[in-house]
Amino acid sequence: MSGTRIQRRSPLSWFELTFAELPDPRTGNATQHDLMEVLTIALTASIAGAQNCTEFAAFGVDRKDLFDEFLDLNNGIPSHDTFSRVFRLLDPEAFTECFGRFLEEMNQDSRGIMAIDGKTLRRSFDAAANRSPLEAVTAFSAEGGVVLGQKGFRSGDGDSEITAARALLACLDLRGVLVTADAIHCQDETVRTVLEQGGDYLLALKDNRPALHSEVAKLFEAAEGHGIEPLVTTDKGHGRIEVRRHYVSHDLSWLNGPKTAAGLPELPPGLGCLAMVEAEVTRNGQTTITRRYYLGSAKMTAQRFAEAVRGHWRIENSLHWVLDETFDEDRARNRADNAPENLAVLRKLALNLLRNARRDLSISLKRKRVGWSNQIAYDILGQMR
Repeated sequence: MSGTRIQRRSPLSWFELTFAELPDPRTGNATQHDLMEVLTIALTASIAGAQNCTEFAAFGVDRKDLFDEFLDLNNGIPSHDTFSRVFRLLDPEAFTECFGRFLEEMNQDSRGIMAIDGKTLRRSFDAAANRSPLEAVTAFSAEGGVVLGQKGFRSGDGDSEITAARALLACLDLRGVLVTADAIHCQDETVRTVLEQGGDYLLALKDNRPALHSEVAKLFEAAEGHGIEPLVTTDKGHGRIEVRRHYVSHDLSWLNGPKTAAGLPELPPGLGCLAMVEAEVTRNGQTTITRRYYLGSAKMTAQRFAEAVRGHWRIENSLHWVLDETFDEDRARNRADNAPENLAVLRKLALNLLRNARRDLSISLKRKRVGWSNQIAYDILGQMR
């Protein structure tokens, strides 16, 4: 019929299904805009480069032709106040649970190396409410390049990165997963959580376990005497040469008997190997050597150890850096109520979608093309593997 708009099937129908059980915290007249439509516009806007609720509303107005194709919009495009209200009031725990179902629908494979790391959203402090900045622990697939989960906390409320990481790990299926983390997480209770969820661990060892750190350092000082052969890798670039020597020992017998009696603390549950990476860096004729030690449950080869160490650092380059430089997260000024944590989840949803699509293009270019082209927006939003 002439003049009749034919509504296309929503490219985010699967998104709507996975978030269908998300409770709507609004009441009365505040519910005039459908919750799923508000979230769909916000996610699309975030993918296209919008940074805050004001920009979500502006994007909705400017790209109404796109949303008219698959949303009802019975009350038009929501205002920035509506977006702000939704993200302030949404239950972040429920929103994060939906994030998990979203990953399952996209068939995200969490097996392999999973890096755990915390990050502070620097401008999320709420001086008026005397609340410290929001911090978030993220589980990141080093091989897939996608976020697998998040747990937010505020240290001023008595929480910590350690307890937040345990809570996050307890919600994940870790079968077939090697969990990597910094020395702050080298805790027996954290180790037990990983093992109970079916995973293995590789944790940095520093002076937070001083006696064990000292003994492991002594072992690798005499690595050749113990018959441990290193895997050597070399990187060159930007005026520097870095030679890394990776050592792995599966012989733990020397840690038992007299050394235990002499005061060595109990070993972490499931300990299967000790490892060290020695980095020799030469720049401008000056050479420095650093050594980092690790505890692991898996009986891994030196090659797998090297992959795990390199994989862990991808959370800095492929997640934290991208969120700060491309999504402007470090300057995000959302402070009130649950908005900082919910918008952090939204950004990670957007990043996962961007990372999965058109891997030959940069994240930055894909975001621009979603803003330019309805078809590219459909391609990014509607992908399923």
